[in-house]
Amino acid sequence: MPTNIDEFLKIGEVFLPGNSLQLRLGLLALLLNRNVLIEDVPGMGKTTLVKFFAKATGLVFRRVQFTNDLLPSDILGVSIFLKESEKFVFKPGPIFGELILADELNRGTPKTQSALLQAMEEKHVTVDGQTYPLPERFCLFATQNPRGQHGTYPLPESQLDRFLFKFPMGHLSKNEEIDLLASGSRLEKLDTLSPLLSATELTNWEGEVQKVTTSPMLLEYLAEVLQSSRAREDHWGLSPRAGLDLLMAARGWAFLEKRNFVLPDDVVAVFPFVAGHRMFSHHSLSAASEEQKAREFVKSVPFVREK
Repeated sequence: MPTNIDEFLKIGEVFLPGNSLQLRLGLLALLLNRNVLIEDVPGMGKTTLVKFFAKATGLVFRRVQFTNDLLPSDILGVSIFLKESEKFVFKPGPIFGELILADELNRGTPKTQSALLQAMEEKHVTVDGQTYPLPERFCLFATQNPRGQHGTYPLPESQLDRFLFKFPMGHLSKNEEIDLLASGSRLEKLDTLSPLLSATELTNWEGEVQKVTTSPMLLEYLAEVLQSSRAREDHWGLSPRAGLDLLMAARGWAFLEKRNFVLPDDVVAVFPFVAGHRMFSHHSLSAASEEQKAREFVKSVPFVREK
């Protein structure tokens, strides 16, 4: 059992070499109880990443494979009439889990994609006029193929805004590639992994993130970043929800850096993954290109220590 976050992430790199950043961002999303969108071509380890977190945390895991014939009821569930009792009984769908893998989300039709909107934001779903709460810990990790591939539908901005992070998996170095070829797929090895964290430990880490403080000067810098994003015509401006997400993610990043206060560097570190898909979604860019443009933007906003 890992005694700290560094040990946990080090074990993760055994199964996902070269993906230390993706492991960090995924763990942050779990601690913050938020959603993640992972975009890359098939075969890059997107599903392996999500399955690692499922096995390592012991959370109730559900997987939904999105296709163009998938219906909202296949995700949310359906009310079935029982003749014996003459009542409708709700049969919950796979959305009622703690860690949900929405695999190839953009291969589902817009109507099916929209079935996730309420769950992603409000943590409950409504079926036939009845509202059902989701588990207290609910995180949706969605994967998608790059836009433009056959059989994909673009995600609307309203749905993109509900993802705390969006990131690609990226490529392995030559040595990491050789090691993978020699040892074989890590996905099968995950079956032997026992939970590394208990629900209590996960909750304790979550509580530590909430204790991370922010100074008035840091909040002023963050507000300047948000205001600057709305002053240009070549991209979408960030919403207030994006600002709250950015602050939350920066606190989490500071926690991973073993600090109980946020620095501007923490904002800069998480900004590309929080803001890239929100600011540049209408440009039809890859996740890596969105990340790079967002990185360039945030570096253009100065942190002024004194007025």
